[in-house]
Amino acid sequence: MNQAFLIILTTLCSLIKLAVAEGGFCSAASSIIDSGSNTNQLYWKATNPTLSPSHLQDLPGFTRSVYKRDHALITPESHVFSPLPEWTLTSGAYLITPAMGSHFVMYLAKMQENSMSGLPPYDAERFIFVVQGAVTFSNISGINQKLMVDSYAYLPRNFHHSIRCDASATLVVFERRCSSLENLYTEQIVGSTDQQPLLETPGEVFQLRKLIPTSISYDFNIHIMDFEPGEYLNVKEVHYNQHGLLLLEGQGIYRLGDHWYPVQAGDVIWMAPFVPQWYAALGKTRTRYLLYKDVNRNPL
Repeated sequence: MNQAFLIILTTLCSLIKLAVAEGGFCSAASSIIDSGSNTNQLYWKATNPTLSPSHLQDLPGFTRSVYKRDHALITPESHVFSPLPEWTLTSGAYLITPAMGSHFVMYLAKMQENSMSGLPPYDAERFIFVVQGAVTFSNISGINQKLMVDSYAYLPRNFHHSIRCDASATLVVFERRCSSLENLYTEQIVGSTDQQPLLETPGEVFQLRKLIPTSISYDFNIHIMDFEPGEYLNVKEVHYNQHGLLLLEGQGIYRLGDHWYPVQAGDVIWMAPFVPQWYAALGKTRTRYLLYKDVNRNPL
């Protein structure tokens, strides 16, 4: 056995061992990175999924994305980024919009160095959640707050504010036309997931946190739901509420209507009213997802 072959064999064995250490033989090649990487950062896989576009370049035409009348699965290999209107040095991918039947917008905003947000449309309220990096949130009073990964902000309609980024960051953003009630008003909220208490979930095993107050003033909420491997929803839900969902961690199977979809961190799901829905967590790590839900309003 010549020396060149031994070198190749030794290198290959080292790569295989490292691939297993990073998540098994099914992990993509990008899992093999140097010790200075940020793979241990919270929600790293939400912005660096196993099946990212660069790993699918040898599969022409392949995508896991699906669009149906009452649901959609939007996966990272089909994201299309372009400059966000009114934002500077920021590209965005609109993932859920009224064009598919929703009454809200959900998009990813990738902010570059020295970038800044624009304002949402008139009468639209906004919710931002930091998935990667850090940003500085400022309101009209000049108060600045730094938002790290897992931090968020809710901004009432027509609320003047800005979001600045000194390095780079990825946000998931929700916007919708406010469905306000007479003499009831919402307020600015800034917080982080770990500050929110676990709520009771009778008959269920998952852990639930709500990031927006449940008072009637607010017409939507954002839930953070955690499942350990093997846990699943007990109720097979069918309801009038719409959902927009981003998997932050983990993997599993999502039932939408009569379809069963393997899903993982980085995937986005839209659920229309009354589509049957159910989830089971698989793999070796917990599932965490962020879920938009309209609340506190009569469907009429």
